[in-house]
Amino acid sequence: MGGERRSRLMKVLLLYDYPASPGGLATQGSLLYKGLLEMGVDVHSVHYESEQEKEWYYRWFKPDIAVGIGYWGHTPHLILHPQRFGIQPVPWLVANGYIANYQDVLNKLPLILVTSNWVKEMYVRDGICGDKIEVLPVGCDTDKFTPYAKDDPKILAVRDSLGITPEQLMILTVGGDAASKGAREVMQALARIDDQLPDWRYVCKTWPQPRTAIQNSEDLKLAKELGIEEKVIYATSITSRNFMPYLIGACDVYAGPSRLEGFGMPQVEAGASGKAVIGINAMGMLDTLVNGETALLAAVAEHIRVSEVTIGDECGLAKQRKVLFDVPRTIDYRASVDDIAKYLVELLNDPKLRLKLSEAGRKRVVANFDYRLVAEKFMELVKKNIAIK
Repeated sequence: MGGERRSRLMKVLLLYDYPASPGGLATQGSLLYKGLLEMGVDVHSVHYESEQEKEWYYRWFKPDIAVGIGYWGHTPHLILHPQRFGIQPVPWLVANGYIANYQDVLNKLPLILVTSNWVKEMYVRDGICGDKIEVLPVGCDTDKFTPYAKDDPKILAVRDSLGITPEQLMILTVGGDAASKGAREVMQALARIDDQLPDWRYVCKTWPQPRTAIQNSEDLKLAKELGIEEKVIYATSITSRNFMPYLIGACDVYAGPSRLEGFGMPQVEAGASGKAVIGINAMGMLDTLVNGETALLAAVAEHIRVSEVTIGDECGLAKQRKVLFDVPRTIDYRASVDDIAKYLVELLNDPKLRLKLSEAGRKRVVANFDYRLVAEKFMELVKKNIAIK
């Protein structure tokens, strides 16, 4: 009872993309907010860039901690701003390239949360002390992301809107752009094995933005070169989180062998939805997926490395400058096309294998990544690392 009483009295301010957009960081924040509310924690949310509104909360709400959700480049909004008003910041960070500065700021914090062990490795690599870094996975709403019957009207309506018949097998990839989630490797694999598969369609769900339009064009050009353009569907539109469980529920296989992934939210949501998942045996997916049990993970075929980066205003610098690395840094991964092809052949031709993976995947997500469990773990980590007055 003592722990529950303390939880109800703790005041938490969440800084993220609020009100929540469909993006990953916003969902990460909104599900923590939902979980904390259900625990009885006194919690409010505010947009991380809204200085006036944040200050308003600091002055009247007087939070014990301000939890900032983003990446290291958001340090001025997530950490420095609350510190100016005497509020203890607790960043919950994803990885985003090389941590160019703010090492001193981050190393003075009593607690840094990250979304996976791989993200922790990246921060330690770039000069952040690992002693105060704790892994807190992103939550999943397993009530909404749940298996649906293939003949559910909502599922049939999704497939119909995409031009996919009930008999066809649907492969799905979701991302801001599809290439970063491994779609080009998936297309190369599909082209190799087209004659070994039942009738299939590959859907890439992306969001409308300038970089996506350019990338989509390149991806569709690749599909044409591979001779599979008639079976590749790019669905680019603004989509609410309410729709995503049904979109994922409409597929037969979720393909997400991402090039860079600090957690793998769509892969976890697909697992919760009872879908067989193809991932990559690296990065955040080493925490979220179990190869051969809840998913099939393609080997890493290539590391994309750089010897220097150019940093600028995203690091709080007035002028751009180059940073040279003694040892080249991996900035991207490429999954094995051979492995993806092999796994697609196995999954699309074997409904029992799909069912086996989907049942195990759902069980693992419910046991480890349900948003309520994440909220509870969050409170445990805060109590362990921060003295709340």
